[in-house]
Amino acid sequence: MTLDDTPEAVELAPLVAIVGRPNVGKSALFNRITRTRRALVEEVAGTTRDRLYGYTEWRGRYIRVVDTGGVEGPEVDPFSALIREQVLYAITEADVVLFVVDAAEGVTAADEAIVDLLRRSTRPVLLVANKADRRGAFRNEVDMYSLGLGEPVSISAYHGQGIGDLLDDILNIIPPVAPPEIEERLRIAVVGRPNVGKSSLVNAILGQSRTIVSDVPGTTRDAIDTPFDFEGNPMLLVDTAGIRRAGKIERGVERHSVQQAEHAISRADVVFLVIDQGEATVAQDTHIAGTVTDAGKGLILVVNKWDLAENRADRYGFARRLDPHYQFVSWAPVQFTSALMGEGIPDLLELAVHIDQVRRRRVQTSELNTVIQRAVSDHGPSAVRGKRLKVMYVTQAEIAPPTFVFFVNDPELLHFSYRRYLENRIRAAFGFEGTAIRMHFRKRSEDRELAERGERSA
Repeated sequence: MTLDDTPEAVELAPLVAIVGRPNVGKSALFNRITRTRRALVEEVAGTTRDRLYGYTEWRGRYIRVVDTGGVEGPEVDPFSALIREQVLYAITEADVVLFVVDAAEGVTAADEAIVDLLRRSTRPVLLVANKADRRGAFRNEVDMYSLGLGEPVSISAYHGQGIGDLLDDILNIIPPVAPPEIEERLRIAVVGRPNVGKSSLVNAILGQSRTIVSDVPGTTRDAIDTPFDFEGNPMLLVDTAGIRRAGKIERGVERHSVQQAEHAISRADVVFLVIDQGEATVAQDTHIAGTVTDAGKGLILVVNKWDLAENRADRYGFARRLDPHYQFVSWAPVQFTSALMGEGIPDLLELAVHIDQVRRRRVQTSELNTVIQRAVSDHGPSAVRGKRLKVMYVTQAEIAPPTFVFFVNDPELLHFSYRRYLENRIRAAFGFEGTAIRMHFRKRSEDRELAERGERSA
């Protein structure tokens, strides 16, 4: 279970932080507790870098869980100092800390260094001996008592052994809390190619170092959800790994990262497609925009690093130069930002709120049919094999995204250009700016349609 599923129901639930050195099974434990595969699990130390949040329900109570990067020395991982900062933040905000060690390998110097960090905190700590099913694990149990954290809880995250006992121990430490009121949140996914400034934009929005920011492409690997409020509007922000072209996606960690980003798009209401102003017409950006459109989401083209633009006053001209590359999403507004300088952030969030409202707009059926009838009268469809498309009736079936069902004589007579023409007329009439809309064409005979209209008017 992840925070994006029902974040309002668990927002006030107690938080459990999972910490430890690299490759002891922290992410496997996170996935086992949350019953997901959301954390990246690879036989590579240091796969997890940022804090990753999820939740579970146990004995009728919610528990939030945060996975953290493995703590080791800077000589091993250049991100060590940043990871340590993220781990310390997770410990500070947690109600309980799970310190995971490798039962098969035993206590190491890195484990003892982490214990020193934990002793500076006032948070209760449970010592978790993972991989307890492996040979030699029992012999190392005595060494674990030397850490001074009490009796270790033996588990196997991979096989799911001992997880129930661990959750029981957590609940025995944390007092029950009243369930929060359900509150709807606007879900925003921040996506784009690697190193275009997505994490910096997230940090500028949140006003804190919520994710690791580095000049090294591909720093962010996990999708990270953060609830926050903007001018009374509850929101949920998702920072994602950069999306590369399919042919350039490496196996393992990067492949998982791309899947996480695409999944974030599917969960979002509005997507911020972050574009580097210095590389604004890259084909991969348009590919991502197409993915957002196919998913039926709201979309804002966020031109980032605008503080580095040669002519900062020429926003209109810059947007015009983007048009030929983004004609298929001409409805998507362009917003200029500088994450480094904090410029354009309030306007960006206000635009997201507006687009979310547009996505939930419902059109009266009579007005919709009047617009479509006028559109057909102004410009009728071309003949296909001697036959013409006839639009008999239109209705809006859903919102978010706005979905319209056209009842026609033969859907096969519809040309894609005429479909686009009808979409543009709907957008112009009802102001569906910033959101993809869906149009379905179904076959219905004229006699049947006339009969049903007669019954409705009777």
